Amino acid sequence: MDFALFLFVASLGTGLVWVWDKFIGAPQRARVAEGDGPAKESRIVEYSKAFFPVILLVFILRSFVVEPFRIPSGSMLPSLHVGDFILVSKFSYGLRLPIVNAKMFDTSSPSRGDVMVFRFPHDESINFIKRVVGLPGDHIVYENKKLYINGKAIAQSPVGDYAFQEGRKRNVVGHQLVESLDDEGHEILVDTAKPNSRMEFHVPEGHFFVMGDNRDYSNDSRYWGFVPETLIIGKAFFIWFSWDSASGGGVDWSRIAKVIN
Repeated sequence: MDFALFLFVASLGTGLVWVWDKFIGAPQRARVAEGDGPAKESRIVEYSKAFFPVILLVFILRSFVVEPFRIPSGSMLPSLHVGDFILVSKFSYGLRLPIVNAKMFDTSSPSRGDVMVFRFPHDESINFIKRVVGLPGDHIVYENKKLYINGKAIAQSPVGDYAFQEGRKRNVVGHQLVESLDDEGHEILVDTAKPNSRMEFHVPEGHFFVMGDNRDYSNDSRYWGFVPETLIIGKAFFIWFSWDSASGGGVDWSRIAKVIN
């Protein structure tokens, strides 16, 4: 079951029990107490009254303010590591109704360079995280590890080699670059040992083109298409915890409390 749906059902159920007890259960106990001594609340009523405000608060915060996610793969290296726990702003691109994800009103739209969480278009039960590269109406070309947007080559500057593990502990050494989208720099990885053919796309209205920062090890818009605006969850902005699973486990203190660029 979707966790948002679980929270909704739990808050609705405990809330109904709380309302029933306030207007029916409690008055009945009071009448019983007048004649036969004090009447105890049932366990269901007791637990519902205790948990209802907590569940409701979590549901509201998770639906309209921030939602936590865990990074499961290396597709966003070096920006995000496997085991990073991140926070996603739920209001950066407009407030949406929980569960149905229908937008109530706009606040802003995704910009090039934003790290965005969204529901995978081919299986909406799965959440993906990628970087926004193309906006509605953009012409995108990816060729020889370089990105071209509307005929303009996106600047890249080398940083050095970057070693990481791919798949079943296979060691890979990629080239780390700083790429600038709309004058905002972010780091990417490319593996020159993996060739790529020219890829060309036109982003339709109401859709976005996304790519992973680990360009040769990312399943993104180059392979499955565009992200509809209706499937956007929010903007990733903060790493609040990190578990260094790539090195066998342990807290990676160096990554905690980092802002996501």
